[in-house]
Amino acid sequence: MKTRSVSSITLGLMLLFAAAGAGAKITAQEAERLGKDLTPMGAEKAGNKDGSIPEWNGGMTKAPAGFDVKNGYIDPFASEKPLFTITAENAEKYKDRLTAGHLALFKKYPKTFKMNVYPTHRTAAFPQKVYDDVKKFATQAELSPGGNWVQHSGTSSVPFPITTRPEEYMWNVDLHWHGGGVERIYDWVTVQSNGESYKVRVDERWYKDAHGYVEGSPPDRLISFYVKYLSPATLEGTTYLIWEPFNQEAAPRQAWVYNVGQRRVRRAPDVAYDFVAEGTEGLRFSDNYDGWNGKLDRYTWKLLGKKEIYVPYNSYKMADKKRKYADMHKPGHLDPEILRYELHRTWLIEANLKEGQRHVIGKRTFYIDEDTWQVSAADLYDTRGQLWRMIEGHMMQYYDARVPWYANEVIMDLNSGAYMSNFLANEVTEPWKFGVKTDMNFMNPENLRRLGNK
Repeated sequence: MKTRSVSSITLGLMLLFAAAGAGAKITAQEAERLGKDLTPMGAEKAGNKDGSIPEWNGGMTKAPAGFDVKNGYIDPFASEKPLFTITAENAEKYKDRLTAGHLALFKKYPKTFKMNVYPTHRTAAFPQKVYDDVKKFATQAELSPGGNWVQHSGTSSVPFPITTRPEEYMWNVDLHWHGGGVERIYDWVTVQSNGESYKVRVDERWYKDAHGYVEGSPPDRLISFYVKYLSPATLEGTTYLIWEPFNQEAAPRQAWVYNVGQRRVRRAPDVAYDFVAEGTEGLRFSDNYDGWNGKLDRYTWKLLGKKEIYVPYNSYKMADKKRKYADMHKPGHLDPEILRYELHRTWLIEANLKEGQRHVIGKRTFYIDEDTWQVSAADLYDTRGQLWRMIEGHMMQYYDARVPWYANEVIMDLNSGAYMSNFLANEVTEPWKFGVKTDMNFMNPENLRRLGNK
């Protein structure tokens, strides 16, 4: 089948969603489409014309037989074989369904990088209350004039399920459902071009105050975020606390850090934009976390349309607890044999740095999965307009909690050959916990010293 151009898809979608209007609230009649011809989260429910993308039928809502979260997630598609494999030799044939970053990887690593493409499964599923809240607040949510906060969205995790405004797509990305409250220990591994690696382990907890997951939280708080470094020894005990405001035009993000060596809590620098997280070897910036997060104010935003793209999906093979990091991470990129790519519809959003604004990333192209509102991939350009880095979000459905999220988020430097492999739990024994609540006694800067020394 010949792939339609982005522009033709854009035109069709503009007509499809014309009633929603740019920046206008949708009507109750339009919201009734959610759960009918659209999924409860706003994706097209139907499959594509040739059936390579199936109809969404509710997603994966039950764990496979024999599942025990302590042993990791069972791969429900373990018996499937690739439909075909994309290599440097045949990448030109598939270029209309590949990101710029993937095409660059084929050029940089023609002998070692490949993409095994499997049958598409639309596994994304969420709790019924999440669906109910999306529909309830879809007619009320409204973007502020400056675009830096969402008014009247209540407890919706997708305030704009029907829209054509790029800023609203990015707010859907920023607010998409992670389980409300998450407590998890995970690793990240940074790999240099020669294959040498460096591992960091953190204890991370973050809660959606706006959804009632932090008792005693003020009404203008969106998210409370805590992360403590567990290893290596040079970072052990360093602890950050971040308060994310709902109205980012009225108040900035607040952050504190506890340093074990100094034994004191201090206000952290601006943990936003291109702030470099400790232990990431300069590969991850604050607004790269989870594909994208933070204020939209330094970029101009443009909707390029919707396109069928081969993206990482249902990445259970990568998350296998029997798999060791040393075997997963190869020079330049992850082992292609553990990667799974599927064809999915993605929204394409382009961000260009505004004149007079500062950021090391001059341009970004996001490929946003329609079913989950997660960043499936992103192309990152430097301030000269050269493709510099790319991000892959290796999604999987945490079926016991009805949470679609990443098994791994990989940030690759296409110049140096270094990369960062994030959110890894293969060598972690403690299962991740979803739906956890806390209170302001815990998520408080006065508590940081105790947590850092614990």
